[in-house]
Amino acid sequence: MNYKRINNITGLVVLILASLIYLMTMEATGSFWDCGEFASSAYKLQIPHPPGAPLFVIIGRLFMAFISNPHKAIIGLNTSSALASAFTILFLFWSITHFAKKILTSNNETPTGEQTFIIMAAGVVGAFAYAFCDSFWYSAVESEVYAMSSFFTAIVFWAILKWENAVTEEQKAGINGKFTKADRWLILIFYLMGLSIGVHLLNLLTIPAIVMIYYYKRYNVTTWGIVLAFIIGCVITGTVQKAVLQWTINWAGDFDILFVNSFGLPFFSGFAFFFILLTAVIIYAMRIANKKNWNFLKLGLWIFSFMLLGYTSYFTTLIRSKADVAIDMFNVDNPVSLVGYLSREQYGDWPILYGQDFTAEPISSDVTETYVKGKDNYIKNGRSVKYVYADEDMHIFPRMWDQSNDQSHADYYAGFCGITRDPKTGEWTRKPTMGENISFFVQYQTGWMFWRYFMWNFAGKQDDIQGILMNNVRDGNWKTGITFWDNARLGNQDMLPESLKKNKSNNNMYALPLILGILGIFYHVKRDKKDALVVGLLFFFTGIAILIYLNPAMNQPRERDYAVVGAFYAYAIWIGLGVLYVKELFSKFIKGAASGYAAAVVCILAVPVIMGMQEWDDHDRSNKTIARDLAIDYLESCPSNAILVSYGDNDTYPLWYAQEVEGIRRDVRVINQSLLGTDWYINELRYKINQSDPIDPIWTADQIQGPTRDAIVYSPISGIDPNQYMDLYTVMHDYAGSDDPSKTQTGRDGNVLNVYPTKKFSIPVDVNFVRSNGTVNADDSVLTELRFETSKGALYKNDAAILNMIAGNKWKRPICFTQQSVGLGFDQFLRQDGLTYRLVPVANPGVNRNWAYDKLMKKFAFGNCDKPGVYYDEENRRHLNSIRFTYANIASDLADAGRKDDAKNLLERCDKNMLQENFPYGMVSRFQQQDYFSIQFLEACYKAGDFTLADKVKASVQKDLEQQVAYYSSLGDDADVFTQDNQQAQGLLNMIKQMEQHYKGVPAQPAAVSKDTTKKNN
Repeated sequence: MNYKRINNITGLVVLILASLIYLMTMEATGSFWDCGEFASSAYKLQIPHPPGAPLFVIIGRLFMAFISNPHKAIIGLNTSSALASAFTILFLFWSITHFAKKILTSNNETPTGEQTFIIMAAGVVGAFAYAFCDSFWYSAVESEVYAMSSFFTAIVFWAILKWENAVTEEQKAGINGKFTKADRWLILIFYLMGLSIGVHLLNLLTIPAIVMIYYYKRYNVTTWGIVLAFIIGCVITGTVQKAVLQWTINWAGDFDILFVNSFGLPFFSGFAFFFILLTAVIIYAMRIANKKNWNFLKLGLWIFSFMLLGYTSYFTTLIRSKADVAIDMFNVDNPVSLVGYLSREQYGDWPILYGQDFTAEPISSDVTETYVKGKDNYIKNGRSVKYVYADEDMHIFPRMWDQSNDQSHADYYAGFCGITRDPKTGEWTRKPTMGENISFFVQYQTGWMFWRYFMWNFAGKQDDIQGILMNNVRDGNWKTGITFWDNARLGNQDMLPESLKKNKSNNNMYALPLILGILGIFYHVKRDKKDALVVGLLFFFTGIAILIYLNPAMNQPRERDYAVVGAFYAYAIWIGLGVLYVKELFSKFIKGAASGYAAAVVCILAVPVIMGMQEWDDHDRSNKTIARDLAIDYLESCPSNAILVSYGDNDTYPLWYAQEVEGIRRDVRVINQSLLGTDWYINELRYKINQSDPIDPIWTADQIQGPTRDAIVYSPISGIDPNQYMDLYTVMHDYAGSDDPSKTQTGRDGNVLNVYPTKKFSIPVDVNFVRSNGTVNADDSVLTELRFETSKGALYKNDAAILNMIAGNKWKRPICFTQQSVGLGFDQFLRQDGLTYRLVPVANPGVNRNWAYDKLMKKFAFGNCDKPGVYYDEENRRHLNSIRFTYANIASDLADAGRKDDAKNLLERCDKNMLQENFPYGMVSRFQQQDYFSIQFLEACYKAGDFTLADKVKASVQKDLEQQVAYYSSLGDDADVFTQDNQQAQGLLNMIKQMEQHYKGVPAQPAAVSKDTTKKNN
């Protein structure tokens, strides 16, 4: 059997095995984060968040279309991710065998049987090292874009290697030139890149490596030539990012504005004309290139044309947005909106190579008026604001730039640098030095946000708790399983609480994949410096270069390892090539083919086998349904035809998935609070979605267009007593909604500010109406007027939209929230209906006991937490804690009301559906959240008189807290970062003792000390 056939058959086996692995472990339903949004978008061809993923949506729809049962449709989309990931492993295998064959043979000769075996072994080891690595596997089994993005990265990199082979064969035949038959591979590569833009932009970062391979094959290699090729690769990457992705659409948008506004033609006429004109220009240029035999120009034109052709998947975004689908992010129904959509306009901008530090204050702002789509033409009612900073505040490579403190970014920067605020003025006492910026880049942006993730994948992982602080030795670190090494870095790992030692993400790989990869790097550089540089460029640009571009701040909302997974792909190539080096070492004392067999066996057992065994249990999501079930719990807590205001990605996107894909409770209108800050999202309230009727946002589309009313400010108006309560509808309609100069102010920048003249609002209540439509219960003491006061001196558009919605609703529909504290002044009128909180005209309404009891006993789901062996990561546990706390809170209320049997029923149902092995009561968590919620559950057990369950909960929580205290006391100097955790743990232990004394009459005992602590202290 010849080499090519062996390579293809082995690759097919690799593909089948990888497919089985991912299909067996893929998530049973939708997942958290963006997965619910992408699943909803794919199922109905809708529009996800900027910059979109139209090709992913189209392919996802094809996979989902074959499943008629909507409750199973997600299997189709998850399968597409699993198969895309498996094909990624296939192309990685072929890429490794390409490099291995080049090393072992010369001039593309056929390998011997012994060489063929070790080449296949190298491919298998490297491919499955990546298949089993933590970050890639995580994305491979869910409905996210990263699996398909990795597929495009893999196939493009493999394709340039195929081009290299084709050029080698042409050169053997004496064929040379700048545009030969082999260059069809280049055209295919850029077509695939164009397609990949419709999934994710990661694929573009392969361009520098591709340019380097092109240079090696087509030019005489020199040191300066390599440098120039590197620069050209960077320039092409930037040009594609800007010229192809953004400028073409910008120019098309400008043409559309010209044709619509100046020529009176319909929308899209200028957009269409631009692309017709561009096609004509390309054809004309192609004819000139053919006539003059400018082969390089011909190649460039073909590449550009096919890249644009792949990019046309975005036309479907315009088409579907025009249909006003339920999920229509950014309302991309015209070319001008498409410009902002592709440039991620709503997320703002940040400095990369030149800019300000977080301590700088703007000295002015550049305001650019932009066009938005009107009824019949485009009008200048948008606004783009760019802040200007003093020259002395600007410098190269600013790494600590984000002055906003919404997520405590500025405070984290300041803590890193030791910068404080002036106690009198509140201003920063100094700005960070250039050295501190570089230190932040090295320690945090590369050390914490790249190398830590790298070591997770190839050395081992400590646990699944998100690492926020770099000096925290407990959360989210890398580890190896090599005791002396781990203890030296992270403290005595034997002292870790049991809940962390048994955490399924505690994976020990003994740094064996890391070591084999280092051997592979050494061997690659030794045998083929050119190809080692190519792989090195792929590693750099898909890893550290991404972090240079993203310039991430501290305190991210989630771990970001998925963003740099391309670098791990490159490293897996070196892991594979490490097998060749091991074989070379073995051949010094094992003769003949046996050295290859021994190297293959050792490397397979040491790397992919150990990785698979360690990683399987925390990547098997085959029975997990928590995201979908959380959405069910939210929706079933709502009355019929309710409006449900959600706040974060992980309550909103599962809700979208449940409604849009599985058809669960489509009568409920889900509204995301943060998206209400945009005009297009508020306008979507005006039309019916699924079974939910339109909502009156009070203000017209013109009154909120663009930046209009992005914020309204409090300002007393003559003749209106600010201490008197004013009808909320009057405030929002007649004052904040008015453009009358007597009811507005002029801001410092000259813009008109809409105002509200009082912070005290009232909402009239028709008592008979709210009783008849079920807003209140029969035994409620109903208010005739709901009065509340906001503390805010300004209301942003999203907060104002919520108040408008409440005022315009006039108690016709239930309005619910996914959190208890809304922060607009009416929290005291929110009643707990289960996992949601309903606005009712009742003072301090507490818990809706009968309603909540019925829903929690009959409707609530638990994500299959009652099935043995289901793994829940930290984010999953956070939502399970919300469910557990809901049961605790409502059971406690029922017990206080004398309904102890009902309280017991709730508590026992919750306990039965949350197995301890999957979700223990006592477990280490950030801010002691899990133990705190479990103590609330414990108190509910005591109140209900369920002492058997109380003893079970107490034993688990107390054990965990005592082990935590012992662990913190063992850390020495590293314990400082856990001062608050330690104090909280001791406080919770005291709370347990007090509860036991109060409810069971047990005398207070000294805090128990774990045996490990006793031994340590003795």
